[in-house]
Amino acid sequence: MINFQYSRAHDVADAVRQIAADPTARFIAGGTNLVDLMKEDVERPSRLIDISRLPLTAVEETPEGGLRIGALVPNSALAYHPLIERRYPLVASAILAGASAQLRNMASTGGNLLQRTRCAYFYDTSTPCNKREPGSGCSAIDGLNRGHAILGTSEACIATHPSDLCVALVALGATVHVAGPGGTRAIAFADFHRLPGDTPQRDTNLAPNELVIAIELPKRGFAENYSYLKIRDRLSYAFALVSVAAALEIEGGKIKEARLALGGVAHKPWRDTAAEAALAGAAAGPAAFATAADVVLRNAKAQAHNAFKIDLARRAIIRTLTQAARGTPQSQSSKKIA
Repeated sequence: MINFQYSRAHDVADAVRQIAADPTARFIAGGTNLVDLMKEDVERPSRLIDISRLPLTAVEETPEGGLRIGALVPNSALAYHPLIERRYPLVASAILAGASAQLRNMASTGGNLLQRTRCAYFYDTSTPCNKREPGSGCSAIDGLNRGHAILGTSEACIATHPSDLCVALVALGATVHVAGPGGTRAIAFADFHRLPGDTPQRDTNLAPNELVIAIELPKRGFAENYSYLKIRDRLSYAFALVSVAAALEIEGGKIKEARLALGGVAHKPWRDTAAEAALAGAAAGPAAFATAADVVLRNAKAQAHNAFKIDLARRAIIRTLTQAARGTPQSQSSKKIA
């Protein structure tokens, strides 16, 4: 049993004060990942600061026409919220592709952003892991690495980010609002998560004494031509081998604007603006989609057991873009890909 203290935050300012006073403390809301990490002795917080009762559960329209989502909105509530279903269906599709109904009921929107990798070596405290113990080595590089990253890897880490929701959020160009001792600040979603580099223990650019308070979606939701495809080893309750979020604006058969992001392939949700630029102005068809896939995967690097993910990602990108262009989003009842 890990000995830890427990306290409850009364408001956002109180939560920030408590975490600033105890750098080894952790915030807890739904706890769907943190509790597992504590059980496996990966995380050993000195204190759990309960933020589950903070007033961060609203979904509100912004003056700019977007949507501000409180960090404590449960994933299930967000997926079925009328404004999300109508204006940002890509977000709803991504949420419903992840976890199980029970977990989605507990998991918070802000907590989803802060999930840690599900790399087996990260969870196995008997093996070296640079994310868990910086400088100890990466067991996955020479180990069983079938599910590991093919993009943005380093010599220190080849782990992947596990979230589905984050893939949709980075594709749509969301913003993360955080609070800290110095006040509040906004972080572009593309800049929120980090590649491993030589500091794989740092998953995000959130400071240790900051709290995620909201996620803001821009006005444009690409509600007509979108698709989220998740390829995994079993139909449900499994993390992505490869996932793809695609959103298109099409006029006269040509792509006016494109958004393309991948999950299951990197240490962070992977949005490729070069591939989006390659799609812009092109006819919405197989040739453009294949070119976009080639651009995304131009620097892909396989390990001993995951070379298949490069071809899998290529086919998944083409299929997802095809579905988005046709306005026929991927059904979450089917996950096989030809």
